[in-house]
Amino acid sequence: MTAPDPQRAARALRGAAAAILLLEGIAVLFVPRGIAQTGDGLTGGRLTALLVLSVMLILAAGVQRRPHGVLVGTVLQVPLLATGLLNGVMWFVAGAFLLIWLYLLQIRKELLGSPFREPAPQETAPREPDHRELDPREPAPREDGDPAA
Repeated sequence: MTAPDPQRAARALRGAAAAILLLEGIAVLFVPRGIAQTGDGLTGGRLTALLVLSVMLILAAGVQRRPHGVLVGTVLQVPLLATGLLNGVMWFVAGAFLLIWLYLLQIRKELLGSPFREPAPQETAPREPDHRELDPREPAPREDGDPAA
């Protein structure tokens, strides 16, 4: 099944992908608080890695308009899932986000034919030229339809 208007469906799905990536970036910002109280604690390397991942996820939300945006978001799901190595709860949180992302890719495949390819631009029907385009010196007809004026 494909969408009746693939351009509109692609735009809506890009918006959903951007929202998911933004929420993922915000969720990663909560991880340092969780790991600061457990195990080795929050080291400079862990904090840097988490902040970089969070910024990358938020920036990836902004590139969803580009043709490669969905691919970038898909690649970032791997390090998001790897945050489970730092805090066990992130296995569940990142796993839930990953399932939502996979569902989004499945919907893209059903509506657009491919999870990563953008739909081809649709051709629009030729429009009738306005009478002023034919002769710009000719006055526009009156609203009441009376040609005398």
